[in-house]
Amino acid sequence: MSLLYLVSLLLFLFYVGQLSTRIARPSLTEWFLTTFLLGAGSVILTGFILSALRLTASSPVWAGSVFVTATILGTVLGRLAATASGTARLANPANHRFSVASLLRERRHTFEQWFGQLPGYSRFLFSLLFVTLVIIAITNLSLVLFTVPNEWDSMTGHLNRVMQYIQRGTMRHFGGTNWNMDTYPKSVCTLQIYSFLMTGRFENGFKFIHHLSYWTAIVAVFGIVQRIGQLSRGQASLSASFFCALAYALLPDFLMQAITTETDIVLTAYLSVLLYMLFTYKQTGDTRYLWLAGMAFGVAFGHKITFALLLPSVFVVMIYTVFLSPSLAVTVGRTWRLAMAIGIGVCLWTLPTGYLKNIEVFGHPIGPPTALKHQSVERAGSLRNLLEQGSRNVVRYGYDHVNLDGIRNLEVGTDINHTMRKPLVMLEDKLHMRLDEETDFSIQPFAFDRKFVFYNANPYWGVFGFALIIPLLLLTLLGIVRSTPHVYLGLALALHFAALSYSAPYDPFKGRYFIETGLFGILFLALLFLNPRTSVATPGRAIWKGYVGLITILGCVSAILCIYLNIRALPFGWTAPDGKAYPSAFASDRIRQMAVGRPDLYVPYKRFDALVPDTATVALGTINDDYEYPLYGPKLSRRLIAINPFEQGLKPIPAEADYLFFDKSVIKPQPGDIRLGTDTTIRAMMIVPAEDYYLRKLKKSREDQ
Repeated sequence: MSLLYLVSLLLFLFYVGQLSTRIARPSLTEWFLTTFLLGAGSVILTGFILSALRLTASSPVWAGSVFVTATILGTVLGRLAATASGTARLANPANHRFSVASLLRERRHTFEQWFGQLPGYSRFLFSLLFVTLVIIAITNLSLVLFTVPNEWDSMTGHLNRVMQYIQRGTMRHFGGTNWNMDTYPKSVCTLQIYSFLMTGRFENGFKFIHHLSYWTAIVAVFGIVQRIGQLSRGQASLSASFFCALAYALLPDFLMQAITTETDIVLTAYLSVLLYMLFTYKQTGDTRYLWLAGMAFGVAFGHKITFALLLPSVFVVMIYTVFLSPSLAVTVGRTWRLAMAIGIGVCLWTLPTGYLKNIEVFGHPIGPPTALKHQSVERAGSLRNLLEQGSRNVVRYGYDHVNLDGIRNLEVGTDINHTMRKPLVMLEDKLHMRLDEETDFSIQPFAFDRKFVFYNANPYWGVFGFALIIPLLLLTLLGIVRSTPHVYLGLALALHFAALSYSAPYDPFKGRYFIETGLFGILFLALLFLNPRTSVATPGRAIWKGYVGLITILGCVSAILCIYLNIRALPFGWTAPDGKAYPSAFASDRIRQMAVGRPDLYVPYKRFDALVPDTATVALGTINDDYEYPLYGPKLSRRLIAINPFEQGLKPIPAEADYLFFDKSVIKPQPGDIRLGTDTTIRAMMIVPAEDYYLRKLKKSREDQ
């Protein structure tokens, strides 16, 4: 059966690709992005329907129903595309199809011609970038397929709730130990559940949508720059498109999420598709892109509430791509169509994902008051303090961006990085900004030299960011470099940077949130080929070309080091600068790999695995920060029942439970309980130390009777 489900998954991808040939114009980039959007949108809608029918865990129903949803969506979008293109052949949309295979052959010829005509300097840059990406792509795909998920939020919330939904057969609200389990939007869960079930309950199938999102955003960046290049200076647009796409593929904070189950990379993919559709509408005036933009908008907002922080930035891009027109009547017509498309997208992909249920249960679309006070503007208190501390956060995150991310994983890189940043530290001291002294709007206090655990797993933009993106951004906003689309993109970037700084306390793990900001920022590298003042294609300019070449080399080195020295998923064993040795993720056992971020829980969780059968039902008396996902076992076959749901108080132990796993802080141990303990020797090193764990056997097994 597993093979049949895998075949159905492959057939679904092929089928969605065929449907997309009726919707997209003959463009390989556009076809890929449309296929991604249609496929994700179909699975998400199917998941909402199956949850209402309590069929979330039914593999046969999933296998067939996604085709029905995709057919309906594809037909509607195909007819809208036909109408938008001005054709009358609505009864037979197949007439508008194109051959993807033919496009591939054409694009390969175009690529060979482009690369063959590159001058020596550009050929060196692109060869270096392509080779680096190939190395990283092979390594990352291996890590996706053969290493287990182990991110903190996934262990406490994201993957934990996916397993609960599968166990329960529905995604309805149930109240879990961690507040994220019911409050986060559920659309990404549908994609993870679908890939998990269709791959025969393959645990690493949970990562597939995230890894696919990595490639989707790269393709979208290529396409966006193509549109910008054709709008401004078309002859160098292909070089600009490839450079931006390749550089974004190597941007540390984006690159690191390609092998994880973190949610921000998926939001970035949706945002990238939305931006592509908007810029394509600017170029073509074809209303099909407004409908696709509305769909992407609804899917993105339904994915994560932090999309709200992107709304000002997206609106600025919409001003440039949609609202600016020769007449008021045209603007009104465009705005009305886009508003209608967004309204439909929100109704289909945003409202059903859980925000309304959060309002019903918690009185707020995000979640309970405790969580809001911990992670939102409410923590700042007064408006005056928010403005003051938010302004500090702007500077803090600015400082955090000026780092040799990846390279500083090495001890010599750390020393160079420390020396390079001394002038910035001295400047802060002279200006008395108190960045590291004020802590009331911080989850973790700001430090000029962030701890290894923070920058290793959650870097920012690295050398591409502070040495190229930010200078080009400033030159554009100051009017020194003139490019109308980049002025709007610069405003969009600044608005999102400010939104992240003022909307929540400072968090050294925040690097993962800036991948969306980086999507706006990476487009500024197009100016290296599209703008006469900054072009590296202009004869001469040896110093400028040398500088860009050096940054490109360092960017490639940092990307390689980010992947090969990432303690969360090491391809090879390594000893970190702090002297701690880590095994290869390929050779590490499941619990040890999942406990990389909290090694003090390895011993008790390993004992739990040895004592509790794979098919047991276990009641959990745990707390919000406990890792629960590893307790499902290596086959993900144990049933877990939370009896200490977030802020609801301790519940009775259910009669069907075979075991009770609990923290001493939640339930008082009694004679006969097995103390699993915790590793107290490293407690002081932990950001959040593990609890003192116990196991109670509630029923006798057949061997005991």
